[in-house]
Amino acid sequence: MQAFFIVLLIFFSTNLFSKEPINLKAVFRIKQEALEKSQVMDHIFYLVEVHGPRLTNSPGFRGAAKWVVSRLHDWGLDNAHMEEWGPYGQGWSCSRFSAHLIEPQYESLIGVPLTWSPSTPGVIEGIPIIAPFSRNSKRPRSLTAASVDRYIQKYKGKLAGQIVLFANLKEIKGHEVPFFTRFSEEDLKKKSIAPIPRDLKLNSKNHISGKPPIDHSRAHRNRTQQNRLNKFFQKEGVKLLVTPAWRGDGGTVFPRQMGSRDPSHPLPPPSIALTPEHYNRILRLTIREIPVRLEVEIKTHFYKENENSFNVIADLPGTNKANELVIIGAHLDSVGLGLGATDNAAGSAVMMEVIRILRNLNLSLDRTVRLALWGGEEQGLLGSRAYIEKHFANLETMDLKEGHRNLSAYYNLDNGTGKIRGIYLQKNEMVRPIFSSWFAPFADMGAKTLSIRNTRGTDHVSFDAVGLPGFQFIQDPIEYQTRSHHSNMDVYDRIQPGDLAQAAAIIASFVYHTATRNERLPRKPLPEP
Repeated sequence: MQAFFIVLLIFFSTNLFSKEPINLKAVFRIKQEALEKSQVMDHIFYLVEVHGPRLTNSPGFRGAAKWVVSRLHDWGLDNAHMEEWGPYGQGWSCSRFSAHLIEPQYESLIGVPLTWSPSTPGVIEGIPIIAPFSRNSKRPRSLTAASVDRYIQKYKGKLAGQIVLFANLKEIKGHEVPFFTRFSEEDLKKKSIAPIPRDLKLNSKNHISGKPPIDHSRAHRNRTQQNRLNKFFQKEGVKLLVTPAWRGDGGTVFPRQMGSRDPSHPLPPPSIALTPEHYNRILRLTIREIPVRLEVEIKTHFYKENENSFNVIADLPGTNKANELVIIGAHLDSVGLGLGATDNAAGSAVMMEVIRILRNLNLSLDRTVRLALWGGEEQGLLGSRAYIEKHFANLETMDLKEGHRNLSAYYNLDNGTGKIRGIYLQKNEMVRPIFSSWFAPFADMGAKTLSIRNTRGTDHVSFDAVGLPGFQFIQDPIEYQTRSHHSNMDVYDRIQPGDLAQAAAIIASFVYHTATRNERLPRKPLPEP
């Protein structure tokens, strides 16, 4: 008899978890529109080919925002606008770059100017000298006062008018794994398993002990020490600073950052990063005292007229619960090189496509669906944080605004061009049965994984930090970390059109069901101030 009641309990519990309603007729229409009539690559074309790169407050960023607003107006979203926040700082762009090895034999050099570095005074030529910051060419995890002191003491008075090779030889290893990857079933299974808490570890006596807290001031310390270096280079009168890509090879350049968006910070000298193969050739020749001559020209521009920036905001109005919101978002800005295709024109284009699909199908939505394309994400989620501060809550005090109670969910896309394989629950166990039901019609597209884990580094964190349901989808990695993320190869040709069409279908379905659900999505307890 007891066994019977246990079976009965399991039966009713299972039924409880499977009763989240789903409108399969709406899903069918969404799939048809997203997969057979996709316009996502048209959105990508304008964001990438016409307006990329889109460093915040650059002409590319402002041009992209104006184009998005215009396109949304064409779709009937008359409320689309640019909502100002700030201060952000100065914009920056590059209008010309060339680098050549002239002697001992000619070679056209592959590289990029470093963001927020100034122009050269026309074409410059010279013989480089070696003045490496560290013993190896790996990117320093942090700049310390001691390491900067040592560098200044070693090279003071020796760099005037010089082209400086700022690193040692960059080791290049063969690639044993492919650049292009998708998550295997085993990978996804691992993501679905709850992790051991990161702040706990076993000590040598097998007792639980706490890790020291994360030092969130590291970025500030790095900036302080980088400013000291830049001031030193200014005083020395360095003509040009040359570095290898801190990672990447074969023409893919992932550069370090020298300058700052803050106009009060000292400028670095004109600075470039070269693909390691080309940097290493220059360095090896110089080490052997074989005459080397470089020719470089950089033309850059700083934009200080308005140090405030903006997010692009637009509403698809709801009906009987129009004061309640479902927000979808991605960051519109990019870094200052490449064209920002996978990071994150892909996410922005998908979210635009979601709005187009819902608008075109004229699906009845109880709640208002809001599109938010953020600025300043690359500098620390600045646009979404400012938006949260204005409309929802103060992170430091957790003083809540009226809008806080009216948000049902925020959905974010910002992990490249890969198709959606699932979603991170951000430790919100209460949404598991809901999302499981909503993923069911997309299981044959490879999307079903639910990960209880937190994921970091993009704009859903701004929502989650103040107790709002904010979620980032799990995406196939494709070439994100190996080729396109923050590199000169983040270009249109790295986009996977079918993957983005799949993502648009899934997100449009999630948004529809969130907007028509009887209740708002359940929330975790509010965090401490």
